[in-house]
Order: sequence, then C-alpha cells, then structure tokens
Amino acid sequence: MASRLDALKQHSLVVADTGDLDAIRRYQPQDATTNPSLILKAFDMPGYQPLIEQELAELPAQGDKPALAARAVDRLAVAMGGEIAKVVPGRVSTEVAARLSFDTRASIDKAHELIALYEQRGIGRERVLIKLAATWEGIRAAEVLEKEGINCNLTLLFSDAQAQACFDAGVFLVSPFVGRVTDWYKQATGRDYTPDEDPGVRFVRNVCQRAGRGGYDTVVMGASFRTTDQVLALAGCPRLTISPALLEELEAEHGEVTPAVSLPDAGSPRPEPLGEAEFRWGHNQDAMANDKLAEGIRRFDEDQSRLEQRIADRL
Repeated sequence: MASRLDALKQHSLVVADTGDLDAIRRYQPQDATTNPSLILKAFDMPGYQPLIEQELAELPAQGDKPALAARAVDRLAVAMGGEIAKVVPGRVSTEVAARLSFDTRASIDKAHELIALYEQRGIGRERVLIKLAATWEGIRAAEVLEKEGINCNLTLLFSDAQAQACFDAGVFLVSPFVGRVTDWYKQATGRDYTPDEDPGVRFVRNVCQRAGRGGYDTVVMGASFRTTDQVLALAGCPRLTISPALLEELEAEHGEVTPAVSLPDAGSPRPEPLGEAEFRWGHNQDAMANDKLAEGIRRFDEDQSRLEQRIADRL
C-alpha cells in the first residue's frame, strides 16, 4: 500500500516548506518555499557552508557592515534558491524583507533586485515566486509585479479580506495559514479541535471555496501546518506546503487519502474589488487575523535581523 504522502500527491501538489536540500531530494516536492526563518536554519547546515563562504567572499572588503549584511541576505536567499531550483522541477518562493511590508514601492524594487540576482544565475523569473506579506501595500506591489510577468506568493494570509484582495489583484498564489490560526483560537478558547472543526482548516477550506466560486485563477496553497491531521483535512487543496517533519510522518504512514476539499465550479458573480478602506475595515474586524499578521511580520523581521547579525559577525 502506498504511503500517505504518495496518496496525498494524487490530490494536492506538495511543496516543501524548507531550505534543507537533503529533505527536498528525499521527498521530491514540486516546489519549495523559503522565508527568513528557514534561511536562518539553513545558515548552520554543513551543506550550505561553501556556498555561504563564496557569497560572503564576493562582497566588498570595505563598507558599512549592516548594509553589507542586508545585501548578503538577498544574495544568500537567491543562492540557496538557485540550489533548490536544481532539485525541484517547479518554483522557488523567495521573500521580500518583512520590514518592507508597508512600502509598496520598496517592495517592488526589492522584487526586481531578487529577480535580477536569479537571472544572473541563469534562472528565469518563471521558476521564481516573489513572496510578499498580504498587507494592503504588499498586495498592491504584487498587482504591479504580476502585470510585469513576475509571479507572486502572498503569505501571512489570515483573513477573508486579505484573500479577496489578493484575488482582485490577480496574484499567482496565496498561502493561507492553518497552524497559526488554530494556535490563536486554542489560546483564546482553551480547547482542542477535531480536524473538521479546526479553525485553521476551516479557514483554508473557505478560501478555496471563495476562489472556486469566483472563478479566480489564483492558486490556493495551505501553509503553516502543525499536524498531519491538518494536512490530510486539506487534501484536495490545490497546493500544500509541508515541513520535513510532517513529510516524514506522512511517508511513514500507509493508507488511502480521501479528498477533503472540492473546488466548486465558478458560478457566483464576482464581488466588486475591495477598496483600501473596505480591506482595512474587513481585516480589522477579525481579531485573530490582526494579531497574527502583525506577529508574523515581526517574527520574520526578527529572524532577518538575526541573520544579518550573523553575517555581520562573519564579515
């Protein structure tokens, strides 16, 4: 009997939520996603040390260390993404710094820099997803980039308002979070949930339904899983990005996987695109989404800052 991982791949495209090349080779995902937290972990992996040394050696010998360190983070993200692109047949998501989440112009400029770095390595933009936080400013940046042929992955997505604004903007892919949504509700209510009751699972299912009913081209990719039960409860979601620990559990289990998400045919008229005031009000009305978006941006920036400090120390 096939592993649950192989069975899951019959219903959803599996993406590796890691920068670990060994794990990517083992589980053979279609795509891979990275973020500052994962790059920070990869910074200590033996397999990446020659690459890190090479990238740091190419920086100017003199200059402002913080500025050089920030520049080095982009180079490392792209260098690691380039190595991952040699292993996966699909795309690599590479993140715009979280500290730019409220600056549309700076986010667009950073995306252009990242794409240019990839192209210098012979990797075309069709192999890359630019990852942006799903703030109003991040969504506006993605709208511009999509029109330029640069596809985007909108992350830290916790509210219906964020999802609808991303659909309106025509972004390539959204990453609604599961585990962080559930974490908030567990803390707020003090209770555990069955997979079908799980607030994070139900949120992502609703995003899938919204995308299907409106006939939007945006791909929905469930993210931030805590358990294999959450993963299997979203079988049928177009894409699922899963950590190596949960991929290992799924590979070790055997049995069938039944689709739990079915995408409806387009039939509902699309709502009018959200304006900025509507977006901010809709998002504001969801206390969980407000908390988790702000927290997620802070955490990503903290890890980016730690990585920059590590690089400055090595310089």
